[in-house]
Amino acid sequence: MISDRRQPRNCSGMARLPRLDLPDIPQHIVQRGNNRLPCFLDDSDRHRYLQLPREALRYTKCVLHAYVLMDNHVHLLLTPPAVGATSQLMQKLGRQYVGQFNARHRRTGTLWEGRYKACLVDSETYVLRCYRYIDLNPVRARITNDPMRFRWSSAAAHGGHHTDSLLTPHPAYTALGETDRERGAAYEAIIRETIADDELLAIRMHLQQQRAFGRDAFRAMVEAKTLRFAGVRPAHRPSSGK
Repeated sequence: MISDRRQPRNCSGMARLPRLDLPDIPQHIVQRGNNRLPCFLDDSDRHRYLQLPREALRYTKCVLHAYVLMDNHVHLLLTPPAVGATSQLMQKLGRQYVGQFNARHRRTGTLWEGRYKACLVDSETYVLRCYRYIDLNPVRARITNDPMRFRWSSAAAHGGHHTDSLLTPHPAYTALGETDRERGAAYEAIIRETIADDELLAIRMHLQQQRAFGRDAFRAMVEAKTLRFAGVRPAHRPSSGK
């Protein structure tokens, strides 16, 4: 029987949800600023952050497929080669950036809101849904109407407008066309589609609960390999008497 028991506990005594982690399975990651405060104060901060993943990716051998830097959080989509590689990358990236950020802005203390969250992502359409979800963050935040014009995401590279050496295309993206131009045009068509509310909710719930986002067969495979429950649980509702 697959269970969530024997989870590590945080300082408040609450059970801390263990992350699902498997080699060669994409992971959608979000890391937020502490108390939802900004983790980037200007474009110089964003530029500095994007200089750091190159070393971390080489060190851990993870490959990055998509990213966006928002004011108070970061989304990444990557594939690790081994269990623990994602954690190593995020620790290395987080420590280096916090040190630079604190020195530059003459501050001390934490910057990130606890542990990053990550969910495993099924192949094919589910990976492309995460591509689109990540690249459309600035549009949902009403920063821009055109995701291809936002400087701090992977959207323009996916649309074929320029190359980004940080990125390694996932096979689901590569399969969109025979050439870079074809793939870019196909992705632009995908990103122009409106994301349904139920899809937004599904992505957010799987990420918040750190589960396996994909088909039933994918979730069953994750559960068999990790011996952990990999499906999302319904949101808690208040009792009828309150």
